[in-house]
Amino acid sequence: MQGILIVDKPQDWTSFDVIAKLRGVLGTRKLGHSGTLDPMATGVLPVFCGGASKAVDLQLDHDKTYRAVLRLGSRTDTGDVTGAVLETRPVTAGEAELLAALPRFVGPQMQVPPMYSAVKVDGQPLYKAARQGLTVERKARPIQIYGIRYEGSPAPGDYALTVECSKGTYIRTLLEDLAAAMGQLGTMSALRRTRAGLFTEADAHTMEEILAAKQAGPDALQALLLPVERALFARSQPGRFYAGPGLALDVGGPEALAAGGAWGPLYDLLTPYVLGMEPEPGLKGMRTR
Repeated sequence: MQGILIVDKPQDWTSFDVIAKLRGVLGTRKLGHSGTLDPMATGVLPVFCGGASKAVDLQLDHDKTYRAVLRLGSRTDTGDVTGAVLETRPVTAGEAELLAALPRFVGPQMQVPPMYSAVKVDGQPLYKAARQGLTVERKARPIQIYGIRYEGSPAPGDYALTVECSKGTYIRTLLEDLAAAMGQLGTMSALRRTRAGLFTEADAHTMEEILAAKQAGPDALQALLLPVERALFARSQPGRFYAGPGLALDVGGPEALAAGGAWGPLYDLLTPYVLGMEPEPGLKGMRTR
């Protein structure tokens, strides 16, 4: 079974929990996912299955969109409400201060990753040190916030936001920094990823839907998988097809390829090499990279 399965990750599952479950459902260990989600987070988790797993690192579009809720009044060790509370403070700011602070966080910037993260320092994931009560010096990394939209206040002291950002952005850290800019303590109370690269909530399937398809048979399960070429296009340049290092073709987008346009034969030729799959017998020996 080969293709891209967009999972709507349930709350309290790690991204690895999803992979472990899908190995049994899909009958393969050749799985890879694009963009780890925290256990408390829900939403879009692209899982690359079979030979498509080799396309995880070939995606042109790694940008993400999130819906998050900032809760003012406290700070935790994890940066979200699942952690231990380190400090509390009365809330003295509100919507006006939030709206005034938001523009400062749009654009390219440097961000220090949180201790509770999978970022490795000297080969050790930071979260392992954090669980031992240690604090490790971390280097700030470049990120970009393309836009932040205020979505209202679902409860007193809570503020919902939609954030469009680059790969590697930690929304927990962004919200803590936003609260600090308002002169407040803050932590993240909810997080949902609504887009990962080209893939959106509309593409995603719940674990219940996936398990039901498994019961219905292989054809029903395969029908949930998207074709791997979807990962080889950039959202900002929908007609650009990635065909290996330094080689991108203007082909008119995945729909044009599916329709058998002028680039179709070359696409059919190159795709096995891009993904490291077995090419057609007549193409063996042709070097494309």
